[in-house]
Amino acid sequence: MYFTDRGIEELAQRRGDEEVSFEWLADQLRTFVDLNPEFETSVDRLATWLARLDDELDDDED
Repeated sequence: MYFTDRGIEELAQRRGDEEVSFEWLADQLRTFVDLNPEFETSVDRLATWLARLDDELDDDED
């Protein structure tokens, strides 16, 4: 297990039954980066990856 899995597991346990919009998630990511600018690149990479998930699926069908 990666160290980061602890946070992911906590998120799933504490908030796993909630539904949120991507707009809400984007706002939370912006707030996080405002408070923790050293993580800007990582958050940007995660957001880009999430935004392009369907593109990867489309590429696999070709």
